Amino acid sequence: MFETAESTERVILLGVELPSSQNFDMSMLELASLAQTAGAEVVRSYRQKRDKYDSKSFVGSGKLQEIAAMIEADQIDMVIVNNRLTPRQNSNLEQAFGVKVIDRMQLILDIFAMRARSHEGKLQVHLAQLKYMLPRLAGQGVMLSRQAGGIGSRGPGESQLELNRRSIRHQISDIERQLKIVEKTRSTIRDKRLESTVFKIGLIGYTNAGKSTLMNRLTDNGQYEADELFATLDATTKQIYLKDQFQATLTDTVGFIQDLPTELVAAFKSTLEESRHVDLLLHVIDASDSNHAEQEQVVLDILQDLDMLQIPRLAIYNKMDQTDNLLATAFPNIRISLKNPDSRQSLRRQILDEIEQIFLPFSIKVGPDKLYKLHDLSKFALLDPYDYNQASPEVSGFIAEKNKWRLEEFYDWCDELGPQIRWLHQLR
Repeated sequence: MFETAESTERVILLGVELPSSQNFDMSMLELASLAQTAGAEVVRSYRQKRDKYDSKSFVGSGKLQEIAAMIEADQIDMVIVNNRLTPRQNSNLEQAFGVKVIDRMQLILDIFAMRARSHEGKLQVHLAQLKYMLPRLAGQGVMLSRQAGGIGSRGPGESQLELNRRSIRHQISDIERQLKIVEKTRSTIRDKRLESTVFKIGLIGYTNAGKSTLMNRLTDNGQYEADELFATLDATTKQIYLKDQFQATLTDTVGFIQDLPTELVAAFKSTLEESRHVDLLLHVIDASDSNHAEQEQVVLDILQDLDMLQIPRLAIYNKMDQTDNLLATAFPNIRISLKNPDSRQSLRRQILDEIEQIFLPFSIKVGPDKLYKLHDLSKFALLDPYDYNQASPEVSGFIAEKNKWRLEEFYDWCDELGPQIRWLHQLR
């Protein structure tokens, strides 16, 4: 696998559109953004329509000279192909062009390697790189260090290629073993979080939609945010107070993208596992992107694969300051610009409205000897304003189904009131 050079590389993008291709224009625009995120300068974009990919040269032998002339004229350092190349196609294209050739999958793997911060994230990316590299060793002269060296570590007559393949397989087995340990630990932490009565919110959305910016707005946390793809790879969970003492957790996850490399699917979905058992999903959408409808569908398709469509969702159309004409396709929604400091209050209000729709309404008269318990109740329930000066105020609000048992401690103040409270729950 080629390493990304520190200096800016001049690249040409190459894409082949088949009759069955979907969202091809969007995919090519994404490829340009991916290349720029990796530090490349996109000089030119070349497209071709074909009935099928050429098995030897991908674009067909007749176009190779034309593209090779572009590469020489524009002093191109690298060609990035918007599709997965076979090892044979990759080798033939490099021979024809005389420059480095990588495909979309390798580019995404490279970016993930740049962005991974956590131990698990680095392991997942390294595993994906090795699985991608394994069938592409032949003819590339890849030299890898052997984990098992010395006398007795190899069989007679093994070629360097066979040794390299064995080394990669050993590394894959070792990383998979480490990931099982990490996953067990993460699963234990997640189970404890599920047992918690705290309301859980998950952030989802296409890459570069503004999820990390939203998290920073709500938490005042220094989560890394940038106008680039895959700025965040590792799941991050923070605690927030939405109203008075009412607590919630907010989890940021990796951004979605179409045509995710199969080698990264497992790593990608493992980060999304952190949002699989949340109470509310905030779907952040880049309103300024002309392809936002297609991006929304990519997100929904992945949610369906993960069996997460049943989770309540609030669509957040971000970057409204960069668009004048938005045709919303997701409901319910809120339209804001997270760069605006005033967006925080409107966002919190909308989130609270959605939580009220999820929770059960209640109304209860609190006796003087139980007033002190309202402080603890406000950690789990959204309480409406009430008169503190009253000896026995009537308190109304909203509470989660799993937490409604907490109201039982107020029932014994008035025997007639208890059945009424329970009736309100049943009514909802």
